[in-house]
Amino acid sequence: MHPGASPPPPEPTAFDGRPGLIDTRGRALRDLRISVTDRCNFRCTYCMPAEVFGRDYAFLPHSEVLTYEEIHRLAGLAVGLGVQKLRITGGEPLIRKALPDLIAMLAGLRTPEGDRVDLTLTTNGSALRALARPLAEAGLNRITVSLDSLDDEIFRRMNGVDFPVARVLDGIAAARDAGLAPIKVNMVVKKGENEVSIVPMARWARDEGLILRFIEYMDVGTTNGWRLDDVLSAAQVVSAIDAEMPLEAAESSYRGEVASRWRYRDGSGEVGVIASVTQPFCGDCTRARLSAEGKLYTCLFSAQGTDLRAPLRGGASDADLRDLLESIWSARTDRYSELRTDATSRLPRVEMFAVGG
Repeated sequence: MHPGASPPPPEPTAFDGRPGLIDTRGRALRDLRISVTDRCNFRCTYCMPAEVFGRDYAFLPHSEVLTYEEIHRLAGLAVGLGVQKLRITGGEPLIRKALPDLIAMLAGLRTPEGDRVDLTLTTNGSALRALARPLAEAGLNRITVSLDSLDDEIFRRMNGVDFPVARVLDGIAAARDAGLAPIKVNMVVKKGENEVSIVPMARWARDEGLILRFIEYMDVGTTNGWRLDDVLSAAQVVSAIDAEMPLEAAESSYRGEVASRWRYRDGSGEVGVIASVTQPFCGDCTRARLSAEGKLYTCLFSAQGTDLRAPLRGGASDADLRDLLESIWSARTDRYSELRTDATSRLPRVEMFAVGG
C-alpha cells in the first residue's frame, strides 16, 4: 500500500462473524440447495398434486437441465463466496442417473479456509435401499428423508402413487447401515390429512434415534390449493407431543437454524418444528436455491429466479459468474413469510418441486 493511502475496507462480515456475501438485511449466503431434477415419482398433495402433474405434464427436457459439470462449477464458486453447506434436492434427486458421480465431485470442494463442505441430500426414500451405500462411499455426509406418516393408508394417499411406507422405512435402514448419520426425517403436517400421525411419528423417531422435524404446511407454489385453514401450527404440534411425552425448549444449534428444537424431558432425544407460516424466520435465512435448469432463487417463495445457465453456456468466466452471484445476493431483500397475507398467498411463486423446498 502506498504511504499515506487509506487501508482497504474490511471484508464484510455477517451475524455469524465470518466473511462472505451479505444481503441488504445483513444475512450471509451460507447454504445452497441444488435441485438436480424437476421430476418426481411421487405426487404428494402439498407439492405436486396428481390432478395437475399428470402423465402429460411437460417437465424439463434433458438438454435444459444443468449437467453435473455445470453444477460443480457453480457450487465451487458459491463455496468460494462463503457457502458452507450444499443440499441436493429435486424433484426426487435419486431418480437422476449416476447421482453418486455428482456427490463425488461436490465432496471434493473446500472452503477458503480449507474445510470440507457439509454435503447433504433430501429424498422421499423410495430408491434409498439401492443408493444409500454408493452415495455414502461417494462422500455424502448426511441424509434427510421425507415421511409424512407411518400409517400405510395415510402415507399411500398423501404420496399420490400408492407407495408403501415399508419401502421408505427399508430405505432409512439402508441409510443407517451405510453410515449416513444422523438421519433426519421431515414430516409435513396438513390439517385433516395426517395430524393423527404426529405422536406415533414422534415416538417412533425417538425410539429409533432419528431426528424428526415437523413442517407447517406452506404456500409454496400455486398448485397445491393452500389455505391457512389447513395449517396446523407448530405450537399445536408441540402441544400434542408434550401431552404424551413431556418436552422442554432447547437452544438452537446455530443462528439461522430453521427448526425450533424441543428436548424430551427424560433425555431420550429431541424433535424440531419448522414454522414458516406462524413463526417466520426470514431474518436469519441464509439459503439460496439453484433449480435444475440453472435459475438461482433467493427465497423459497420467489416469483422468479436469475438465469445462470445462459452465461454458463455462453462462455462466461469464473470471474463473471462470481460477480453475478455477488450482485444477486447483495441486492436480496426477501422476507415473504414475514409479510404473508391472503393477498401475498395469491401471488405467483416458484413451485416446490422446482427448487426442492
